[in-house]
Amino acid sequence: MRYLKIPIERVGVLIGPNGETKKHLEQVSNVRIEIDSGEGEVTINEKDAKDPLSALKIESIIRAIGRGFSPQHAMKLFSDDFDFFVFDIYDYVGKKESHVHRLKSRVIGREGKTKRVLENITESNISIYGHTISVIADIENMDIIKKALDMLLTGSRHSTVYRFIESNMKKLRLEKRLGF
Repeated sequence: MRYLKIPIERVGVLIGPNGETKKHLEQVSNVRIEIDSGEGEVTINEKDAKDPLSALKIESIIRAIGRGFSPQHAMKLFSDDFDFFVFDIYDYVGKKESHVHRLKSRVIGREGKTKRVLENITESNISIYGHTISVIADIENMDIIKKALDMLLTGSRHSTVYRFIESNMKKLRLEKRLGF
């Protein structure tokens, strides 16, 4: 059994319309999911699972939904090629709300431009929720997007971060083409 807690306002998204999201997760993984919608507590019962990793994948998917991702984006985590990572902004600036807001704004950018550029170039999904910034990305691209977000959160200029991403993604594509 695995236990985790998600924000109460995200419970409805996890359950889905008429319970469809929860049912789908259970069917695909053979894992039983119990949700306390009053507390946001989720229990994952893995005893019927055929694949021992399915409970871990379901846990990542539930955490991703809890951190603001849509179920469609979170479902990418069923694949072994995708990973999920959460940055806690408190680790960068403490709990002062004005500083948290400032860092969230740096990652979002004017009219969402920075977030959109990061997602497009690295083929990732980013969710900014509460005091966290979460990423779902291909394992190969994850290190690049994590470093880019860390650079933004530690005060690097946007242009520096964009150059870093573009040059590293070019290297990655070249390595793929050459078969490294």
